[in-house]
Amino acid sequence: MDIRHRMAKRAAAYFAAGDIVNLGIGVPSLCNNYAAPGVMFHTENGLIGVGPLAEGLMAVESYANANGMRFVPVPGASVFDSAESFAIVRSGRLAATVLGGLQVSARGDLANWARPGKMVGMGGAMDLVNGARKVIVTMELTVKGAPKILNDCTFPLTGAACVDHIVTDQCVIDVTPEGLVLREVLEGLTPDDIRRQVEPPLIVADDLTAMAA
Repeated sequence: MDIRHRMAKRAAAYFAAGDIVNLGIGVPSLCNNYAAPGVMFHTENGLIGVGPLAEGLMAVESYANANGMRFVPVPGASVFDSAESFAIVRSGRLAATVLGGLQVSARGDLANWARPGKMVGMGGAMDLVNGARKVIVTMELTVKGAPKILNDCTFPLTGAACVDHIVTDQCVIDVTPEGLVLREVLEGLTPDDIRRQVEPPLIVADDLTAMAA
């Protein structure tokens, strides 16, 4: 399994039947391939029940998510306007959101929409990180050898102290009041290997396990 799908599968393990989950672009969008039965996916432009990506004659303009990707709605899907969609987000009815990240701080601050010389646009992420009951970030542990988990984010924030879980290509880290807890490490790596690639100190969980390859 390649790195992107491995991260998506691990992030999807946080979902349970009955959850309504919002997925960001990139790796997060792959999570619906690995979700447990009974998980429903939400898109900010107004639908709960996002299904698989559509191909051929099934790809119609009526069903496209907030990223413009066309999909097939699942049986029981519900359609509404974007105002109601964001009311759902802001009311805390989403069990989780999975988003990509440029940086995460030791406190769980998230920066994922702008960096020097390049802006992607925040979109609905600001609402999602404050409204979803669980915020899961999928990202590579480093970029060109530089850490992405920092003492303090240097890029503009999407949200402050909002991240619950960080799923990377090398490990899984929980953000807790006591600090960053290393929960899983990719087989073949050690906690020290991870420590050398992040700025903040890491607490190694007593029940540290191997991250599935």
